[in-house]
Amino acid sequence: MTAPARAPSTSDVRDVGEAALRWTSEHRAHFRLGEDALALHGDVNRTWKPLGELAQVCVSVRRATTPGDRLHTTASDLLRYAWRLTRDGDVFHDLLRLEPFSTYAVEVYAAFASAGLRHTGFEDLAATTVRTRSWRLTEQQPNRRLGLLNSERRVGFPPHRPVAEALRATWLGGLPEPWTFESASGYTLTHVVFHLTDWGGDAAGVPDDVAAYLTAWLPAWLDSCVEDDQWDLACELLAVAASLPERPRAETLKGAWSALASAQDEAGALPETGPGAIGRAVRRDFTTCYHSTLMAAFAAALTLGRAHGSAHGGKGGPA
Repeated sequence: MTAPARAPSTSDVRDVGEAALRWTSEHRAHFRLGEDALALHGDVNRTWKPLGELAQVCVSVRRATTPGDRLHTTASDLLRYAWRLTRDGDVFHDLLRLEPFSTYAVEVYAAFASAGLRHTGFEDLAATTVRTRSWRLTEQQPNRRLGLLNSERRVGFPPHRPVAEALRATWLGGLPEPWTFESASGYTLTHVVFHLTDWGGDAAGVPDDVAAYLTAWLPAWLDSCVEDDQWDLACELLAVAASLPERPRAETLKGAWSALASAQDEAGALPETGPGAIGRAVRRDFTTCYHSTLMAAFAAALTLGRAHGSAHGGKGGPA
């Protein structure tokens, strides 16, 4: 047997993660829900999506670190802040009354619920919705379906179909030719792994054949993202690497973390993409940096958790 790959140096990883969460904390006001959050045709991508991503990253960072760690402390503070933005869950209840079959309400709420932040009224109302045939038959992309199943489990609702069945309908679940990887399939595969592992919390959630496939091919995909300055997707792939039962080779991971450290600015922001070979213009405002910066913190926390010998870090109790 070959010796297990050593984790990349924790210095770059921790520096990137702490700077990313520091920037996020300094820009927390941008995650506030606007008046359009409950509008009939409001832009979910500008309201609920950023807030849900903030909550999920904070939950995962807390779970992968220990109390007293700066990452843990900052994530706990941000999670409490995010929950307050929902008026301790009341906004979820309002949203579900307006849109009873809104799956994103359950998906975003599930992140908070997994940390012990719950709203009885919302759950009572949602419990009726998820028992309907309409809910089970909602048409979704395969990876989104897998995410909804995980959200149902986290809240405590019976999943509306088997996870294994939903997995095999995804790009990753079919073990496609590795040379067909590109950005769209990259983002779907990362989220499939996040849903299978409950956002990095349980490496055993990845079936053996999928884990072996990712261990073999993820390093090449990560290299290609780093070469083209695809920082957001590179962070997600690093988070996947830290979520697998067997991590890919250490050399690739170390090089990727060094590249991310160089791409991150002094304030801690990481743009979604850099210039790349074609000389793309790089914007560094909140909209173009918040997700990749959150993913940098997410990947760093999972990587540090694995470096300390755990496949899932610490426990994520109430904030």
